[in-house]
Amino acid sequence: MRRFLFLLVLALSVAAAAAAHLLQPGMAKTLRYAVFDQYQRWFPRPPSAVPDVVVVDIDDESLSRLGQWPWPRTRFAVLQRRLAEAGAVAVGYDILFAERDRSSPAVLARDLALPGALARELDALPDHDEVFAASLGAPPAVLGFAVDRENGGGTTGVKWPFRIVTRGVDALPVTAEAHAAVMPLPGLAAAAAGLGSISFAADGDGVVRRVPMMMRLADGWVPALDAELLRLAGGGHNLVLEGEGGQLAALRVGARRLPVTSAGEAWLHYAAAPEQPFLPAWRVLSADAPLASLQGRIVLVGSSAKGLLDLRFSPLGEVVPGIEIHAQALRQALAGRFPVRPQWAEAFELLMLLAGSLGGVLVALRLAALPAALLAGGAALAMLGAGAAAFAGGRLLLDPALPVLATLVASVMAGLVRYRHQESRQRWLRQAFARYLSPNLVDYLVRHPQALKLGGERCVCSFVFTDLAGYTRLIESLAPERAVGLLNDYLEGMVAIAFRHQGTLDRIVGDAVAVLFSAPLAQPDHARRALACALEMHAFSERYAEGVRAQGIAFGHTRIGVHSGEVIVGNFGGQTMFDYRALGDPVNTAARLESANKWLGTRICISAAVREACPDVAARAVGTVRLQGKNSALAVFEPLPGAGQPDSAYDVAFDLLDRAPDAAQAAFARLAAERPADGLVAFHLQRLRAGHRGTLIEMGYK
Repeated sequence: MRRFLFLLVLALSVAAAAAAHLLQPGMAKTLRYAVFDQYQRWFPRPPSAVPDVVVVDIDDESLSRLGQWPWPRTRFAVLQRRLAEAGAVAVGYDILFAERDRSSPAVLARDLALPGALARELDALPDHDEVFAASLGAPPAVLGFAVDRENGGGTTGVKWPFRIVTRGVDALPVTAEAHAAVMPLPGLAAAAAGLGSISFAADGDGVVRRVPMMMRLADGWVPALDAELLRLAGGGHNLVLEGEGGQLAALRVGARRLPVTSAGEAWLHYAAAPEQPFLPAWRVLSADAPLASLQGRIVLVGSSAKGLLDLRFSPLGEVVPGIEIHAQALRQALAGRFPVRPQWAEAFELLMLLAGSLGGVLVALRLAALPAALLAGGAALAMLGAGAAAFAGGRLLLDPALPVLATLVASVMAGLVRYRHQESRQRWLRQAFARYLSPNLVDYLVRHPQALKLGGERCVCSFVFTDLAGYTRLIESLAPERAVGLLNDYLEGMVAIAFRHQGTLDRIVGDAVAVLFSAPLAQPDHARRALACALEMHAFSERYAEGVRAQGIAFGHTRIGVHSGEVIVGNFGGQTMFDYRALGDPVNTAARLESANKWLGTRICISAAVREACPDVAARAVGTVRLQGKNSALAVFEPLPGAGQPDSAYDVAFDLLDRAPDAAQAAFARLAAERPADGLVAFHLQRLRAGHRGTLIEMGYK
């Protein structure tokens, strides 16, 4: 049997690891990209010694100084002439000039429907697009076009100013195909020295790791903006596609050989910081601008303005404008420092994966747990180190993620097979309930297992539901690591309070916490425990939110609902999945009481059942609330935190709601003036001013 289990674990481990490598599921790609990103953080590309690529940036200040977007083409003509005077060797526009300039005189005359004479005068003035086209001759300019992989299209009708040469392979079938393109205006396209694609796609996580150098349209091969700029800067005419092993391997532009993937893309190696500050467009356009830094340089014209939405994520965890990605690619090409994923990488990684799986199983079955874990961990670290060394020394992109994962998983699986002893019932109880109960209740159930009844049973329980206001806005406004850290600290504090009051953790959904009392172990004082837990949670959440707000982060307040009633509790996951929870209307009522706080202006709402069980706790009546979907109304109260002194002034005003609404409105108006932060007072005053009377509150929402 032991030999059979050994062979079974070995076969399953190797088969699962090989399948994961060959099929490349989403998880494998995510791990691979995470490893490659970490390489870049550890070993960013050294900055270029010479600023051979300059970015002229249409930034927010340029838009503020010179006018909103889009700019007239005459301004680009002036910019082009300024770059020619400065001695730029080539200019690339990361801008799509696909439509006529609406500020051109003839276009304005047509759009404004001007009278004939005035329209003829305007029509005689120079067209802005023609002025821009006339300026594109020197230095040679590359205009961008956009590709469309979704929609079909015919030929572009453009006469391309280059020649494609292939060596070693007909790479067309293995290269990504773009079916259509959005081109510049015909007059601009004809006047430009080159045309290049400005389109690149991020990976599934939004990070740009590769940029296309060559793409295929319906009428043949076309270069990307960066490749076309390299061709023009070098004065060449040919773009040479080189194959290796039956696949596209490189693009040669003049004397430069750019390694590319079979899809015609080049991997990016980001520099740790901008190699040269962007040159604002307004400064280039000013008459006294010092432009000596542009002499003999390739110039990219694009935008970092936030309103133009050309912002991307880099592997370094930064948000960069799209024009910076083009600049990074050009600088890599000029320095000859592209990362490369060699064609033998897949086979090498598969070999490492199989060796790691086999070694993990053998070690775990032959050695004790600690030595086996140390050896497996050492092998994993060695693989990670080898991958990092390959990138640092030769910019080779080798992925140790799956081999490392396969080694560790195989080792763990084999270790489980080696473990011969079955866990005792006490061990099972600890593992099953440690996630749900406070530690002292777990100890009690382990010592008295007869107190636990699995399966469904009816009992009266109390429930505490909490929710964090503004949770979605908080998650969207912070970096993922920061948002998760704040939320985890908050939830840890809330759960610790629930366990301190010996509550059962029913569930955590995002920022919301649900706590159950009096199950699985009966607690005669469950309502009192639930209310005490809610009050402590409220105090903790207020302190925590105040501390986070002091850091400049808009952390919301916590809403809490407490209710008691008869429910069915038990394991509703069967033998497959242990899911101990309560079902019944009181659960929904507690959740809706929590939601009602948002509209009532309160932070804690408790039902009459909880109030009756805790008569010594100071509370004030909210009203008789009919929640959505309920036929009968529910008496709701707001407990008073702190010293718990009764709110006699509020009680007097509340008692007038049914007997004397006008007097109640005057009383609540006085209270609102004295307590501008009292949400419940503001709620009643608003109801009275809107014409509502009495203490019955209809809630048309959950």
